[in-house]
Amino acid sequence: MMDKKPPKPAPRRIFQERLKITALPLYFEGFLLVKRSECQEYKHYWTELRGTTLFFYSDKKSPTYVDKLDIIDLTCLTDQNSTEKNCAKFTLVLPKEEVQLKTENAESGEEWRGFILTVTELSVPLHVSLLPGQVIRLQEVLEREKRRRIETERIPSSAIEKEQEPTEDYVDVLNPMPVCFYAVSRKEAIEMLEKNPSLGNMILRPGSDSKNYSITIRQGIDMPRIKHYKVMSVGKNYTIELEKPVTLPNLFSVIDYFMKETRGNLRPFIYSTDERLGMFFTSLLCQGKQNKTITPCPHSHPPYMICNTSQRPKDFLYDL
Repeated sequence: MMDKKPPKPAPRRIFQERLKITALPLYFEGFLLVKRSECQEYKHYWTELRGTTLFFYSDKKSPTYVDKLDIIDLTCLTDQNSTEKNCAKFTLVLPKEEVQLKTENAESGEEWRGFILTVTELSVPLHVSLLPGQVIRLQEVLEREKRRRIETERIPSSAIEKEQEPTEDYVDVLNPMPVCFYAVSRKEAIEMLEKNPSLGNMILRPGSDSKNYSITIRQGIDMPRIKHYKVMSVGKNYTIELEKPVTLPNLFSVIDYFMKETRGNLRPFIYSTDERLGMFFTSLLCQGKQNKTITPCPHSHPPYMICNTSQRPKDFLYDL
């Protein structure tokens, strides 16, 4: 049985953690029964519509999604006849699959139809039965989605470096994030490195638990290898989980460590129209300036900093 009470919004902390992972604005949320093409039965999810993507969570309090569905290429939304009382059923027809959705009642069904069609067609649908207040919400979402499309059309949405809102155990409120930090998943990080090798080969991203971090790297040209390293937050420090763990004072030192220990073979992945920016850090190493200190530039966003180190570089990545 589905909960008949109106769904309560996720607590602020959970909302912030989800935002960091998805990096997309929340437009609508609620319970949905979902049946994808590979499934025989409906699965019960707490669902969020963020941008043009549906994120599915096992429950309202889970910070990480278990599945997602990009609906930007929605072909059409078709209603289904249902023998069940007090529910709505419809199908999302996409280029590669058809997904069946079922809602707890007819009213929530109309809302889901309205929001899905608004963000995919970029217009408020006229054939949905909604109250004036609900229509106003659709108009507000329409304007937000139009602005989002304009802001992100220059670069892929998976590579947007979202400005982070500090939380008590996730972001250091005294320092900006390293330039190669992106709020993307493991799979998205791999795709970014594979599709854009000239922009760098090292990405810092949120860990799967939303409290720690991970480093994803791509090494080699003819036979490239993808590797992932956990970076655990321990008090005010960060520990890289290697055969011999290395503890450093901040995330900038973590990035610097990977660069120096590989003699500049690893460099931060930077989404920029000026690719020379990404080569800047490697050139410092090649010119014998390992012991120089680069202070944050107040005009860059986010500023980048390399910390002092006198350790001799070694190819530790190849020994694991």
